[in-house]
Amino acid sequence: MNVIWRTLLVMLGARRRVRREGRLPPTGIGRVRLTTLPTDLDILMHMNNGRYLSLFDLGRWDLLVRTGLFDVMKQRGWYAVVSSETVTFRKSLELWKRFDVESRMIGHDDKAVYLEHRAVVDGEVYARVIVRARMMKRSGGTLPHDELFAAVGYPDGIPEIDPWVHDWAAASALPPSRAEAPSVWS
Repeated sequence: MNVIWRTLLVMLGARRRVRREGRLPPTGIGRVRLTTLPTDLDILMHMNNGRYLSLFDLGRWDLLVRTGLFDVMKQRGWYAVVSSETVTFRKSLELWKRFDVESRMIGHDDKAVYLEHRAVVDGEVYARVIVRARMMKRSGGTLPHDELFAAVGYPDGIPEIDPWVHDWAAASALPPSRAEAPSVWS
């Protein structure tokens, strides 16, 4: 709920852009212009590290709406969940700093879709996040990619995922939700 109004504004803006400019290709780069607000800051007066992830969600909503995937997901009872993400920071975003959230699908494997989001100021990357998301069915279970791509078309031009992303996804994975995962510190 902490960015609900921004989310609604981004989604409305994305709908307007679709009407004006047409749909974004599945591998297109979405851009959302934002400003660092007082509610985004931590005690050190720069954007809180956790807030980046909330604001990168806005980039995902823009991408979902502008590619048309949001409507397909809504009609078919599908949704996406983030299964893992990693963020790297370069520079701080300070109060009232205007920046773009750039978002793009960077690939998929047999279980997940991968996205990259960047916080960009005047063409310079301030932070980047790699997201691994699973597509799910409200009726239960994981949405197979062949079903997803049958509904939305297979996106041409997907870049190869860097090998380190696969290594990271494997290394950071927790046991499946139905398996035990005791909290034992060594």
